[in-house]
Amino acid sequence: MKFLDEYRDGGIATKIVAEMRRILTRPWVLMEVCGGQTHSIVKNGLDQLLPPEVELVHGPGCPVCVTPLEMIDKAHAIARLPGVIFCSFGDMLRVPGSDGDLFTIKSLGGDVRIVYSPLDCLKIARANLDKQIVFFAIGFETTAPANAMLAWRAREEKLTNVSLLVSHVLVPPALEAILASPENRVQGFLGPGHVCAVMGYGDYLPISARYHAPIVVSGFEPLDILQGTLMTIQQLEQGRAVVENQYSRILDQAGNLPAQKLIAKVFEITDRKWRGIGTIPRSGYRLRQEFAAHDAEKLFDVASIATLEPDICIAGQILRGIKKPHDCPAFGTLCNPQHPLGATMVSAEGACAAYYAYGRHLKPQGADVLHTIAAAGA
Repeated sequence: MKFLDEYRDGGIATKIVAEMRRILTRPWVLMEVCGGQTHSIVKNGLDQLLPPEVELVHGPGCPVCVTPLEMIDKAHAIARLPGVIFCSFGDMLRVPGSDGDLFTIKSLGGDVRIVYSPLDCLKIARANLDKQIVFFAIGFETTAPANAMLAWRAREEKLTNVSLLVSHVLVPPALEAILASPENRVQGFLGPGHVCAVMGYGDYLPISARYHAPIVVSGFEPLDILQGTLMTIQQLEQGRAVVENQYSRILDQAGNLPAQKLIAKVFEITDRKWRGIGTIPRSGYRLRQEFAAHDAEKLFDVASIATLEPDICIAGQILRGIKKPHDCPAFGTLCNPQHPLGATMVSAEGACAAYYAYGRHLKPQGADVLHTIAAAGA
């Protein structure tokens, strides 16, 4: 297949689901890891198209959603300081902290700017040598190369007014934490295609073997997800547990080696706290000591930040696949995109935002999902 509409063909989708029905002998719970996959699933009604024996739960693959509240509050504290230009991707500006969000800080006079690339901060820094330019460097391995390049270029150009507030997290340790939890329901994974395009999928091999859980690295179009689901079910029904690559048109096991080398030069692995999940050992990146002059946490006094999570928000359980957005008593009422209680509602990749955007809070969805898939390709 060469064209986008071929990955949204309702006839092919019907055949894939029919094959699932043919081979299924028992119920299975699968988790799609990436928030982009979650949105594709909900938008196209793929979870409703699947046989009832197959349940899809939503994983911690939304980078905004898992950024801990403490780090968001640190970002807000820095953004409020005089003499600071705080730069971020747009999806972080409406994420609520303990007291407001970056849009609120901007409305009160804080110099908060949306950038479309981390390297935009270099241009801002050159034009504002009397200001401190701070970039909110969040995300999984996917965004790490560009963020690493910002730190590298700032050091090379001797731009001492550029720093990064780093909150990078890594997918493999999160999957292992989910599988090791006594609450775990997940029996197989649709692996994160974008992350593996950068890092490859070698790190998932020992996890799959240790927990006897299939991991099928999948793309984001409807047929990618359906084929990945079928491949995972085939493994489970056959008693196998290996890593397979459904997204072979984009990635291979090795990944992007130059990007990996840059990441290794700038970042080192550290323990990281995940919002709603807690601390996962060796699950994130921090700047190496050689880049300490560009580390915002070292440059600004934000170590003693106190946080306050809304008691009613169940985002942590959603991110671990234990519950779904419609299980939350605040979903669609007290918590909505205009007044979000947690990052899973405000993020462009959050599960709660997907459920809300595609009407899961309004009424039961119809069964005409094949028409939805076909229309998406039109």
